[in-house]
Amino acid sequence: MARPAQPGPEGRVRLKRAYDPPEPGDGTRVLVDRLWPRGVRKEAAAIDHWMKELAPSTRLRKWFGHDPAKWEEFQRLYAEELRPNGAALEELRGLARQGVVTLVFGARDRAHNQAVVLRGLLLTP
Repeated sequence: MARPAQPGPEGRVRLKRAYDPPEPGDGTRVLVDRLWPRGVRKEAAAIDHWMKELAPSTRLRKWFGHDPAKWEEFQRLYAEELRPNGAALEELRGLARQGVVTLVFGARDRAHNQAVVLRGLLLTP
């Protein structure tokens, strides 16, 4: 009997808002915000790892404010901030090699947030 196909790299790193309900297909759920999402109970969030050290600094987060006009610069500055946190990024890569990982974030904007940047970094060899 053939084994079910494993998802490709893109399918192994997923993104989800903290306000969306957890699902069995989420795999390992990793919160990548510095602050716990407002109004979300810890039990309901089903977070396996909270990697605050991979979140943007408070200063960068406030400067960005999820303004799409600042998106390109935010990506560059955030990647620079992550350089000293190589061990944490490698830990996250290791989780992704083991199976599906869902990067959980609190931002309303699903297209312009740190989880999008982290996913891109994880998928880049």
